[in-house]
Amino acid sequence: MSAFKTVTPSTLSRDAFVAAFADIYEHSPWVAERAFDQGEHSALDQIEALHQRMSAVLLAASHAEQLALINAHPDLAGKAAVRGELTESSTHEQAGAGIHLCTAEEFARFTELNHAYKAKFQFPFIMAVKGSDRHQILAAFEQRIHNDADAEFREALAQINQIALFRLQQL
Repeated sequence: MSAFKTVTPSTLSRDAFVAAFADIYEHSPWVAERAFDQGEHSALDQIEALHQRMSAVLLAASHAEQLALINAHPDLAGKAAVRGELTESSTHEQAGAGIHLCTAEEFARFTELNHAYKAKFQFPFIMAVKGSDRHQILAAFEQRIHNDADAEFREALAQINQIALFRLQQL
């Protein structure tokens, strides 16, 4: 198990803990709040243990809370990215996947898929893009758009938990 380089979660007050981990789940500090409120903070000094706890918080949340968190995520190669309005983490993640290098045709395909996906599922396509390139992301997009709503909702939560692990590992 690996530990954090810059922070020791068990030594933090609730406010400091929430401040340190508020954006692990996109614009959803409630995940960090609930993880802290469960106590037994010494276990949280290991990335895997903190991730497991935060993942469990997300999966135990109400459907409305889960949906709000899903909707807090930006579209891949969407307008927010073009306008430079993404969170620092999202900007880094999308750039790491080369989304900023899309050709005009690829960007148009992302836009088309984003619209079709949102029309079908009523939330944005979520994918933990670290380690993937824009071609792999487009392929996943084109495959997952054929899922049913329940399967895709579960997949979105799984992808969000994977994104959270990547973000924790960066700390």
